[in-house]
Amino acid sequence: MKLPLSWLKDYVDIDLPVAELAERMTLAGLEVETVEYVGLPGAELPWDREKIVTAQITAVRPHPDADRLVLAEVDYGAKELEVVVTGAPSLLELRGQEGLSLKVAFAMEGTSLYDGHAEGSKIVKLKKTKIRGVPSRAMVCSEKELGLSDEHVDILYLPDDASVGMPLVDYMGDAVLDIDIKGPFAHLQSVFGVAREVAALLGVELRRDVVQVLDRHPAELSDKPDFVELEIADPDLCPRYTAAFIQGVEIKPAPFWMQMRLRLAGMRPINNIVDITNFVMLELGQPLHAFDQRVLRAKKGADRPAIIVRRAKKGEKMATLDGENRTFDEEMLLITDGGGPVAVAGVMGGLDSEVADDTTEILLESANFEFLSTRRTSRLLGLTTESGQRFGRRVDPELALTAVARAAHLMAELGGGTVASVIGDLYPGSEPRRVIEFDTSQCERLLGIEVPIEEIVRILSSLEFEVSRDEKTPRILGVGVPSHRRDVSRPVDLIEEVGRVWGYDRFPTTLMRDELPPQRANLSLEGARRVRDLLIGCGLDEVITYSLVDVEDEANLMPAGPATDPKGYVRLLNPLSPERGFLRQTLLPSVLATARANLRFLDRVALFEVGAVYLPVKGQTLPDEPQRLGVVMTGPREDVSWTGGQDHEPVSFFDVKGVVEALLAGLGLAGTFQPCGDSENPLVKGSTFHPGRCALVSVGGEPVGVMGELHPSVGEAFDMPAQPVCALELDLDRLLAAWGGSREMAPISAHPSVYEDLALVVDEATEAARVAELIAQTGSPLVRSVVLFDVFRGEQVGAGKKSLAYHLTYQADDRTLTDGEVAKLRDKIVRRLEREAGATLRA
Repeated sequence: MKLPLSWLKDYVDIDLPVAELAERMTLAGLEVETVEYVGLPGAELPWDREKIVTAQITAVRPHPDADRLVLAEVDYGAKELEVVVTGAPSLLELRGQEGLSLKVAFAMEGTSLYDGHAEGSKIVKLKKTKIRGVPSRAMVCSEKELGLSDEHVDILYLPDDASVGMPLVDYMGDAVLDIDIKGPFAHLQSVFGVAREVAALLGVELRRDVVQVLDRHPAELSDKPDFVELEIADPDLCPRYTAAFIQGVEIKPAPFWMQMRLRLAGMRPINNIVDITNFVMLELGQPLHAFDQRVLRAKKGADRPAIIVRRAKKGEKMATLDGENRTFDEEMLLITDGGGPVAVAGVMGGLDSEVADDTTEILLESANFEFLSTRRTSRLLGLTTESGQRFGRRVDPELALTAVARAAHLMAELGGGTVASVIGDLYPGSEPRRVIEFDTSQCERLLGIEVPIEEIVRILSSLEFEVSRDEKTPRILGVGVPSHRRDVSRPVDLIEEVGRVWGYDRFPTTLMRDELPPQRANLSLEGARRVRDLLIGCGLDEVITYSLVDVEDEANLMPAGPATDPKGYVRLLNPLSPERGFLRQTLLPSVLATARANLRFLDRVALFEVGAVYLPVKGQTLPDEPQRLGVVMTGPREDVSWTGGQDHEPVSFFDVKGVVEALLAGLGLAGTFQPCGDSENPLVKGSTFHPGRCALVSVGGEPVGVMGELHPSVGEAFDMPAQPVCALELDLDRLLAAWGGSREMAPISAHPSVYEDLALVVDEATEAARVAELIAQTGSPLVRSVVLFDVFRGEQVGAGKKSLAYHLTYQADDRTLTDGEVAKLRDKIVRRLEREAGATLRA
């Protein structure tokens, strides 16, 4: 929300520097993201006090050599008038006129301005020049040249009360606070709401004239006013509806001060009536809408129109103010005239009943709409409006009457109309004020500081809580909660208000009175961090994707699996988009989508993600949330390099297997790999992987995941290139449970190692892992490592046979091994391999 400081000062006296005010507000929960200076020092283009001033045009004379230019005589407080060559359209119409008094912003030679004809914000220095033969060293400025807006069609005209020769920065320089309001705090979405907070922070009085309009202009409230028939058909979605009638108005531009405030707040001025509705919305936080009463009356064909607030009928349509034809469903709330819709409640008005240039009668709406309904309607229609954003944060229903009275009398004042003495008001949802019993001694217990009770009373009263005290129990306060503070319901909420206004920065810094208690390791957190470090060390990059997915993506991952049933997923009630409607049950679709996006720029990707999946459990309200590890690798095995030529092999099953082996080794775990076969793993049953190119990963006999090369149809479904794509998904909870957080370390032997290669001929069906396991078991504890380095098939070993070559490392902790010891152990290994694996030494 953009808030001009000058507007804020209408309601509260502020003598702090802007930067200090912004810091105080931020510490109190009103986060000031930026401060934009307009003309003041600190702005991108500060206005020169001597060379950018207020002035008046006294005469407009024809240019001697150009039809589209005129000579404006400008009085800027100097002894002589300055002649300025200009092509401003409004001055062309005044060509030849004298005795004028048009107040303008005037810039002199040597100052800097924005280039009004250039794209963006280009700053140029004003120089003396000749324009079609006439010298000109100054100019009358447009809004764009001053940095007020992008408007450059005409020059900026100032009000008649602007003094000639006054520095423009003194007349209209300002600072705009850009405040980020986090949370559903509609009471902070207005200038007056922020002023209330600032008054409490600074301990100064809040000027409340703006909300006391009914004290100055009393009005009769009626549920049956004579100017409109009112009906709320769905009070669950519309707790209150008020309407005022203003007749005899004249549609014209809003006054300069109002236009400037709207522009600085980020809104575009339109006309006095529409600008007033926007102005009051920004001022008080209550959205308003103005209807053309004559149009409503004509549509009904009666002396007075009807306004019925109801749910839409299925398929009902209306053109909104943005010119789009909208179609509504049965849960959307509409404002209707009895026949059809004239506005989308709380979001946007209808095109047919908008205020036009010839409008003279205004029906002014100020209502309150249920916040969840408004959010849903805005989202489904794709309409994000200032009104919808405020109603979506739960606007105070008590504000409706104040706002309609404030806006109606501004329309009468600035539009020349007359306000009806009766205000229509339907309020079936009125709620009593809540009162909280507040033991102020709890402040010190929870905040850790002693706040004087008088200060507590002051803070709460300045925030418009009604505070009462009983002399018998002076520490107990009765606190009436104002209607705009729906977020306050308990004593701790009041303590929070006291703490933030008192100032968290004022809390003294204290040391702990005792030593820290023993810290217990979080094995899950530490284990996940260890896994990340190991995978990054393997050359993989971590990604973090949305946990919200489209179930169709997970269906594409398992083409042979059962049809994906959305009922088997955790579904969001109000998803931002259909692609983000369900909680994921596997990490791979999201990692694959990220890999696909990166392959637009890279030849090789190796990505991993550590995150939760969400598995509904029958009989449980909440799903299980196991942690998973997902890996996707594709592209060349190695980056292109001068050492290896240009034709690199693509990654394969064995690359992702190597990643798993490195991960397990880094965790001190021994893993086994088995063919997938008839595994119950959903990825295996769903034919996610290429037949014969996948494996189950087990640790300690427990399955922890599956890995392999994706089936080509799966890669095609995810728009992956026609190349091998390898993937892995592990159950991280099971893996880390086996890890346990520690590993037993053995000292490094001081004695030399003996290295030997062993080539064995075995049947084609014999697993290399089984042979390595037998070697390690038989040779323990002297065989320290067994590494397969060659697999050979050919005539030399015979049909149905293969040769497996292993690199063995022998070492003892207490002695140097002799050749005889190594030979004896080797013979023992070979005999067992012959007996249990049918292996023979290769000649």
